Amino acid sequence: MEGKSGYEPFEISFKEVSDSITTAHGHNFFELIYILKGTGVQTINKHKLPYIPGHLFLITPEDTHGLAVEEPTTFFQIRFTHVYIKNNVLHRESVRKLEYILQHANHQPGCILKKQTDKSLLRPVIDAIIREYVNRDLYNKELIHLLVNTIIVIVARNIAEYLPEKANEQSETKTLDILEYIQSNIYNPAKLSAKYISGTFGISESYLGRYFKKQFSQTLQDYIVRYKLKLIVNRLLYSDLRIGEIAEELGFSDESHLNKIFKKYKGASPTMFRKNNAANVPRP
Repeated sequence: MEGKSGYEPFEISFKEVSDSITTAHGHNFFELIYILKGTGVQTINKHKLPYIPGHLFLITPEDTHGLAVEEPTTFFQIRFTHVYIKNNVLHRESVRKLEYILQHANHQPGCILKKQTDKSLLRPVIDAIIREYVNRDLYNKELIHLLVNTIIVIVARNIAEYLPEKANEQSETKTLDILEYIQSNIYNPAKLSAKYISGTFGISESYLGRYFKKQFSQTLQDYIVRYKLKLIVNRLLYSDLRIGEIAEELGFSDESHLNKIFKKYKGASPTMFRKNNAANVPRP
């Protein structure tokens, strides 16, 4: 059986498959896949791990995902974009944090549920969504909407348990604090200079630079630029914002500045990138 919620920009479905499937992404929406029944092997970017009922996978943009089915498998799927998060889930600051967590999710295979209490919580939530879709009771759309929000927040909480990927036990807390600070202030360039960040965390600029390069194999400013580029791409493909509006939102001095940086990293202007890609990107 398969169903769609009718909400945009998210989509839910639940269906049974008996043949192996492979999905190549290359778009800008996320997929959550929950195994209701069945066994097999799931693959994310050539990494393989067996799956069983109760496993939840997050497939991020650009990932390649496959299920090698051993026993007929019924799975529940949610597709959603950053637009849905921004418009529907949490208040402004939490939206930015959630956007960061999902963009920086660990792409290794395996169930993303790390908290046992959340494993017990998730199945009843999914069962409730399916029940509301099938029965079509009063306010079923509103309830589905709220329940999907709940699942996304549960996912973010579990991903946050093991971010960032390269942090060791001694540096994890500090690294998380710095990354969360950058993400929370990505729209405020005055607070993203090395001088300001080092002052905020009570460390020297030189130490901050060495520490960040060691943890992430890139400079602080390169990290900030690349993170902004991910947000710009999302807005180009999934919003009608003008280039100047995107530049203003993300703290570029003007549209020309954004054009220059975007072309340097992406090889095309934002306008040309949108023209060449938006029409070909599948949406939920």
